[in-house]
Amino acid sequence: MIIVGISGASGPILGIRLVEELLTAGEPVTAIVSDAARQIIEYEIMEQKAAYIGLAEILTARNQAFDRTRLTEHDNSDFFAPIASGSTAFEAVAVVPCSMKTLSAIVHGYADSLICRTCDVALKEKRQCLIVPRETPLNKVHTRNLHRAACAGIDILPPMPGFYTRPESVDDVVDFIVGKILSLLGKSHHLFASWGGEDGGDC
Repeated sequence: MIIVGISGASGPILGIRLVEELLTAGEPVTAIVSDAARQIIEYEIMEQKAAYIGLAEILTARNQAFDRTRLTEHDNSDFFAPIASGSTAFEAVAVVPCSMKTLSAIVHGYADSLICRTCDVALKEKRQCLIVPRETPLNKVHTRNLHRAACAGIDILPPMPGFYTRPESVDDVVDFIVGKILSLLGKSHHLFASWGGEDGGDC
């Protein structure tokens, strides 16, 4: 099981696309969407035409066919969720995007939300923890916290596109970042061709 946390930073489409790709590959996914992220999803993705009522509905609205039994969503304040305990097995947690507030909470062990608690669990149980920090430019506080994250063993994947794939749309850029996340999680994908590889090949 992969846990995907979507925190309150611009770019929740990155987390949503990651969930889509994992579900398409048959992976069980547990999602956590913070309150701030829900507001940003309403603004950036739903264009304020409706209120956020769940990730499954978002995926359905995006015409994604998926097995709903493989997707679980928990409220960010639900500390009774199974994933809040180290006794619940999961492969990795990815926070996509990761706000600077969430980054700060993670690296200081301030598990005041389910997203931060699952990262805390991943670190103490020696499981993979990955963040996609979404802020620019970065100040000294941000870079210090990123250094703390690296020292704690957290994988840091800034959403920086590779232009060697010749992206033609925002979707291409999103897919490149999501492909990078999948690769770091050890999952194959066809979102972009590896350097020197064939289009559509495993990356």
